[in-house]
Amino acid sequence: MRLRNIVVLLLLLWSCSEKQTSKQTNPSVLKDTSIEKVKDIPKKAASEYPLLTDNNAMEYFLEYEKEHKEDKVRITTDFGIIDIQLYDKTKFHRANFIYLTKRKYFDGTQFYRVVKNFVIQGGSSDDYNIAKRRRKIGKYLLPPDTKRGYTHKRGAVSMPSSEIENAYKLASPFQFFIINRIGGADYLDKDYTVFGEVIRGMDVVDKINAVDTDEGDWPLQSVYIRKVEIIE
Repeated sequence: MRLRNIVVLLLLLWSCSEKQTSKQTNPSVLKDTSIEKVKDIPKKAASEYPLLTDNNAMEYFLEYEKEHKEDKVRITTDFGIIDIQLYDKTKFHRANFIYLTKRKYFDGTQFYRVVKNFVIQGGSSDDYNIAKRRRKIGKYLLPPDTKRGYTHKRGAVSMPSSEIENAYKLASPFQFFIINRIGGADYLDKDYTVFGEVIRGMDVVDKINAVDTDEGDWPLQSVYIRKVEIIE
């Protein structure tokens, strides 16, 4: 009887020993290693560009223009190249155009409005991807800057007002127009901001201005802006 008790006791001790070993070798302890590996995965970098709004756009461009002094751009179109000199005095509009160029906003947009012997207007499209691109940049307007002495002469680059009716002629930052009219259109000077001029490629502007359009001034054959880039 005594021997039987000893055997039972030994069996109990052996069972406890097996349970301890089992706990030590349980695969669940790998969770800690896995967690450490997850921690080691770098987090997705935050966007370097803020979402622009009417509340922060002007402050942003005020700082942006101090660091980004580029003032010449090249527009490559289906009809050829147009080089533009941007004016330093219209700093918010220059900074905005440089900013959108660096973000490649204009690439793939169109000259979507052509008025014979007057103007070609670009920077928009009926492509859904362009609308998505705008949403990623933000929704904001720019105030007019019409007292710098620049006029809507032939070759002037200006910014149209927002499609939203506003008494202050706030400008749509994603679009621009180029005056094609001989003698210019100085009657626009008080309402729209001239922020640059064509320094090469007025023959291309004239070719675009000569395309056939529908009743809404939209070219019957799309005129694409293939890319806009900064040049020296």
